[in-house]
Amino acid sequence: MATSDVIVVGAGLAGLAAARAIAASKRTVTVLEARSRVGGRTENATFSDGQWIEVGGQWIGPTQDRMYGLVEELGLGTFPLFNEGKLLLQLLGKRGTMGSQKGAIPKLGPFALVDLAQGLAKFNRLAASVPLERPWETPNAAFLDGQTFRTWIDRTLKTQAGRAYFQIFCEAVFSADPADTSLLHTLFYSKSGTDMETLMAVDGGAQQDRIEGGSVQVSERLAQQLGAAVHLGSPVRTIRQDADGVTVITRDGTEHRAAQVIVTLPPTLAGRLEYDPPLPSWRDQLTQRLPAGSVMKLYLVYETPFWRAEGLNGQVGSDEGPVKVTFDNTPPGYDRGVMMGFMEGNDGREWARRTPEERKEAFVTCLVRYFGEQARHPVEYLERDWMAEEFSRGCYGAHFTPGVWTAYGPALREPVGRIHWAGAECSPIWNGYMEGAVRSGEATAAEVLAALG
Repeated sequence: MATSDVIVVGAGLAGLAAARAIAASKRTVTVLEARSRVGGRTENATFSDGQWIEVGGQWIGPTQDRMYGLVEELGLGTFPLFNEGKLLLQLLGKRGTMGSQKGAIPKLGPFALVDLAQGLAKFNRLAASVPLERPWETPNAAFLDGQTFRTWIDRTLKTQAGRAYFQIFCEAVFSADPADTSLLHTLFYSKSGTDMETLMAVDGGAQQDRIEGGSVQVSERLAQQLGAAVHLGSPVRTIRQDADGVTVITRDGTEHRAAQVIVTLPPTLAGRLEYDPPLPSWRDQLTQRLPAGSVMKLYLVYETPFWRAEGLNGQVGSDEGPVKVTFDNTPPGYDRGVMMGFMEGNDGREWARRTPEERKEAFVTCLVRYFGEQARHPVEYLERDWMAEEFSRGCYGAHFTPGVWTAYGPALREPVGRIHWAGAECSPIWNGYMEGAVRSGEATAAEVLAALG
């Protein structure tokens, strides 16, 4: 039986950040990763000509200090997402453009603009009242957590355009429908990433920068530092704990022994492991109520980024799908044009049942509606269905359904004996993002090192 001071389950950003912090404190650590690669929900793929592209998480932005720090420390660089020109906004069958700068106001009718402004003001005021470390202590928490985001939208927004704007926000940020997530969680998540405007923006926002060579390189370089401590192809099946330590058993029967264990899997996957003794009911009930978002990430490649000649930056927000959000994801120096889009929420669930060819045609149809006939003839298509990934089962992260924060909130990060929890979903700051994963991994490593004495 292999032994170490700490076992980390999962070699995504949270797990590797935790493992590095433990190793830096001269403690021994073992990282068990189910996949044949590191990176978790970050991953690279290549087009037919060898050009790399990200099929998982990719963006970092202002105030994400730990990610920028790691990028610099690991010898990587960043470049801005293409954001020159106007973005398209399609609401209620009407197509228009708006500025791409942070804080730009969509071109809507006067009643819709007033309605949207009052809705945003109310949302931001409520979000400001959420204590990030303890959302369940928000004023009127039970009332806020007892309703869906959809309920609040329908009650607060009076115009179709105003409601559509908030619908697009929810699908783009959570990969979920507003009926899926509690209002309290939506408020928490928005404040966790600064505010709704920051979550939606490019320049000065969460989509500002990409990492040269792909975001997965952060995980790959962290894993290189850890060397033989990282075990790939080692999916964990069982975690047993006793008075003296923990035994972690992989699917092939290999046993690893340590004093403490950190589980960094998405909550719904963490709940599927076998625990001996069983987890307390409040922890298990929590994981039953934290589903992953429903999303597929799609790429169409064109001979040139033709939309730029029309003064457009490739970004779309639409209330008509199945691809409602797009970005120009063309890497610097690449001659061809790369258009990226998402099928999210209810669209993701529906189109996951279709074939890749049907999804490609649907994406093309959407782009023709947005950008015209030049979008009719792509030269390549690539997709990643994160719902079908065995060791993710959805992206971008988990969303809290109604009643979860107030009934189970403290169980999210509270250790169960020698079992500790980390991951993007566990961070009060930039929850659900790569930044949150790194912060959570480092914070949990400090907790474990304290437990080790």
